[in-house]
Amino acid sequence: MPTSKIGYVQTHPVFGDRKINLREATRLVEEGVADGANADLLVFPELAVSGYEFRDREELLTLAEPFETGETSRLFKELANRHQTTLVIGYPELADDHIYNSCLLALPNGELVNYRKVQLFSREKELYTPGDKEPPVVETPAGRIGLMICFDWIFPEIARILTLKGAQIIAHPANLVLPYCQKAMYARSIENRVFTVTANRIGSENRIGRHLHFTGASQVLDPQGVTLLQAPTGLEIVSVVEINPEDADNKCMIPGNSLLQDRRVELYSRLLG
Repeated sequence: MPTSKIGYVQTHPVFGDRKINLREATRLVEEGVADGANADLLVFPELAVSGYEFRDREELLTLAEPFETGETSRLFKELANRHQTTLVIGYPELADDHIYNSCLLALPNGELVNYRKVQLFSREKELYTPGDKEPPVVETPAGRIGLMICFDWIFPEIARILTLKGAQIIAHPANLVLPYCQKAMYARSIENRVFTVTANRIGSENRIGRHLHFTGASQVLDPQGVTLLQAPTGLEIVSVVEINPEDADNKCMIPGNSLLQDRRVELYSRLLG
């Protein structure tokens, strides 16, 4: 069975300076594919090109950019193709009169896929339009990758949708400030029997009278919830681990019990309410 090398890029973005952040992202991608690392998938944090704590929508507009034609899309398309790897990074997306908290996935063949965060956290509701489509699952050389962003983690429905769509690996760009997301992703991995890659940022922002400290501790978990990799809480780092994506296709917890086939969907109507 083919294996792939997947990992996170834990960064410390400079607020408001896309050029510096993209230059550093380029360096970190090159680190992730050099010296035997040979990453097939690298996941960057949420809003890794812009920083997080915008004063207002007007300030956010100065850094929002379109999908495909924007600077981040064009650079990551080129990096993925040049290094023959799959890349995921979060950015503020401008589309018509809307701004979305988005992430893009860049494939080695030049294809780009976009996802707009569905579950907005705290002040994000004042700044962004919530995502308008189901999270996607993308066939890549690294495996079938599902996309979710940060606060999506607390809603198990998001990870389950990705699982039902065939995801083997959930790529999870994040800017985590609450203390328990990393532990919760243990449950997301086990209850769906998927690999999860949570790429968190480090550092702090204090721009509107509140202090946000980002918790680092990016991680890769396997379908049994085993931590394959975990970053320190305060270090910019790239880490990669070799996995077999097909391990996530086995949904049996024990012989005779399947996570998906044993669901009693006829009793779940309340979930649609």
